[in-house]
Amino acid sequence: QVQLVESGGGLVQAGGSLRLSCAASGGTFSNYDMGWFRQAPGKERAFVARISRRGWSRSYTESVKGRFTISRDDAKNTVYLQMDNLKPEDTADYYCAADTIITTQFRDDGAYEYWGQGTQVTVSS
Repeated sequence: QVQLVESGGGLVQAGGSLRLSCAASGGTFSNYDMGWFRQAPGKERAFVARISRRGWSRSYTESVKGRFTISRDDAKNTVYLQMDNLKPEDTADYYCAADTIITTQFRDDGAYEYWGQGTQVTVSS
């Protein structure tokens, strides 16, 4: 069983930065594709970014390209989401997720087997 724990959320002004971390335990982290999703109030959970096992590829939703960067440190069993130039519309609960099976459907939250509890990000205008 894989456990994921997010941290790093908080309140920040528009234009500011935050770095989210997601620490994994209970499995072989380097074998997982890792994703970040977010859920804004009253909205469905949505894909933000994904990094493949070994970091071979990275993908982002269009609205965060050029502002967010996903990375991983397999030695620390941790995936990160560096968020720069934050906007009020980035306000949401952010979740990390692990996918043990290689898939092209990584933008779909159904592709991920394990989820963290989430961390809240609030961006004030």
